[in-house]
Amino acid sequence: MTLFDTRRLEVFVRTVEAGSITAAADELAYTASAVSQQLRRLEQEVGQPLLRRRSRGVVPTEAGMVLAAHARKILRQMDAAQADLDDLTAGKRGSLVIGAFPTVASSFLPLVIERFSSQYPSVSLSIRSTRIDQLVTGLERGQMHLSLLWDHPWRPFNTDGIKIEELFREPFVVLVSSHHHLSQAQDVSMSELAQESWVVRASQHPVVEVLDRAATAAGFRPVIAMYANDYQEAQAMVSAGIGVALAPQSAVTVKHPGVRVLSLGAQAPERRIMVGQREERVYSPAEVAFKASLFDTVRELWPHMLRG
Repeated sequence: MTLFDTRRLEVFVRTVEAGSITAAADELAYTASAVSQQLRRLEQEVGQPLLRRRSRGVVPTEAGMVLAAHARKILRQMDAAQADLDDLTAGKRGSLVIGAFPTVASSFLPLVIERFSSQYPSVSLSIRSTRIDQLVTGLERGQMHLSLLWDHPWRPFNTDGIKIEELFREPFVVLVSSHHHLSQAQDVSMSELAQESWVVRASQHPVVEVLDRAATAAGFRPVIAMYANDYQEAQAMVSAGIGVALAPQSAVTVKHPGVRVLSLGAQAPERRIMVGQREERVYSPAEVAFKASLFDTVRELWPHMLRG
């Protein structure tokens, strides 16, 4: 059985991702000749070509694509192993790194932290709020102990090596200006909003797909009036009458005074909020306690959102 050198695997993956030996060498602080030497040795170990040279760089061969996919997993696991060993060596059992995404980091998570810190004041917490793909990578590499994640019914979360537990489900709600003709209503249907202009999140934010699906089910295509950078900006524009908006309920925990929140009732789209942890490791007492604080906070705030 061939045993691959992990450093050569890293050089290979960097080269594939950079698309050139020179660029990979710059990233790794190597010379281009040193990178070429490592790649030649790896190809000798594999017994077949891994890269196809072109005038403007390199591309992986079929064998190269297969090895790159496996190598990425190996490198993530090595990073995770080092992180676990560092925890033991440095005695970091009293610290936690928590991953989150912006809407829960600005609404639900602070309440959990307050509860947890009052019960475990000696545990140091570090919070990393970012996109879901980076949260998953952080868990895989051992850079986070646990993370809050989300998914939608039409695209359930499924990543090998990540254990998930459903925390709660939250509906999407409609935001209208306090001067809107529907502002005094409690509930609204999507069909009643067919003629409205919409304020949505920018940069291909997931809420755009939620709106498209809900509008399509109601028989119309939404007209977009503005792409907002965050939900606070979206609320401000809604309050000014630029349009109406769709948002997860947690995004309006801090509500703009000029905005009214309307329910979509039983037809409301929803998303699942989950706790994710890397499998194949022993969870520290601090992790177990923090996860308990997550569920306790949901039971106190939104018992109707719990499933099971």
